[in-house]
Amino acid sequence: MPIEIAGHGDQGHPTVADRIGFATLTRMAFDGVSLLPLKQDLTDRVANGTADAGVGLDLALIAQLLGQKQIGLAIQNQVLTHHQLFRSPCAAARPRLRVLALAAEIDMGGNTPIEFLLEGSDIELKTLYIVPGCELPVPLPDHDVAIVVASDSPECGTALAEMMRLLPQWPRPMLNPPHLISNLDRDKLYHLLQDIEGIDIPATIAVDRAQLVEVAESKMPLATVAQGTAFPVIVRPRGSHAGHGLAKVTDATELLAYLGAQPELEFFVSRFVDYSNADGQFRKYRIAVVGGKPYACHMAIADQWNIWYLNAGMSQSESKRLEESVFMRGFDETFAARHGHALARMIERVGLDYFLVDCAENQDGELLIFEADNTAVVHNMDSPELFPYKPPQMRKIFDAFAKMLFDRARRRAERAA
Repeated sequence: MPIEIAGHGDQGHPTVADRIGFATLTRMAFDGVSLLPLKQDLTDRVANGTADAGVGLDLALIAQLLGQKQIGLAIQNQVLTHHQLFRSPCAAARPRLRVLALAAEIDMGGNTPIEFLLEGSDIELKTLYIVPGCELPVPLPDHDVAIVVASDSPECGTALAEMMRLLPQWPRPMLNPPHLISNLDRDKLYHLLQDIEGIDIPATIAVDRAQLVEVAESKMPLATVAQGTAFPVIVRPRGSHAGHGLAKVTDATELLAYLGAQPELEFFVSRFVDYSNADGQFRKYRIAVVGGKPYACHMAIADQWNIWYLNAGMSQSESKRLEESVFMRGFDETFAARHGHALARMIERVGLDYFLVDCAENQDGELLIFEADNTAVVHNMDSPELFPYKPPQMRKIFDAFAKMLFDRARRRAERAA
């Protein structure tokens, strides 16, 4: 059955629930604004029957931002069972482009935070959640392009499978096609990129808990269950992100202690790479790929291997910020040029219209790939006083993202003509 799209003059448009939105609420939390008064207001509106589905989804997000993940997911599940289509704020009364994001029912970090990429633009964003057991709205809202924002997480598997089923009959361009997103899973990404010259990507081996227990109890060599990988290794629960359960393990004793603290049944193991520079500092980069071109997102510098931007102390160090600013401003001529072949081949193999890469340089000067995904946050929330070099760089990424959407819509219009 063909997918039906509403025309401009059609009656019976699908009901769209308006939201405060992901970007606005996340920015409030980032800036230290208390979300409790807003949470109470939205809760009161639900209680007195004046709330729509958009209020419910905003309330679900607020609960997650306040650290109440399970409560937030329960609210979200209840909302999405009855309503799947939402509209985010747009800066223009008459948007020049209409984008439909195809999302999965997952926690707040499991879909591309596309609102940040479109902030301040004249692009309308509607989000359609593909929920198992729920039919698509008929007709779908008219749009110029669609983009899949669901991640490679196992929780998104059913939604991605449904999107793959719909892809051949989708009547508009669909960016980040679902069958390519699944290649971002850690072990699949290794097989995709491991033979590219200039790239160092440690093999990511899936192992189960029982295998690791045998290694920890010295009943089985690590190399036997981890395809030749020897200590030290990096261990993490399968499907984890943002450093949850991530640890460096140097021997069987440490592995036994690690398993005592982690209840999961499946894990990823990979060899540890010492990517420190001569000064003893580790440097980790986030690169955004938009329409086939790489852009610098940030550079984190720390004296520990497990770096995230928030634990690197960038706000407290003027010298670190100066180095990051030099990296950003000269990215095309230095880092991107130095790794031009590796980046080009990686972008070609991944094949997505938009994705992000966390990487470093190993001690041989190769591009060391940690992970790639389509859901890491690219934002412009950092203080312009502390980070004056960031707003122009973020604007460059946002403009490139908007241009990519406009170009895909224009190509479709030219083919139709």
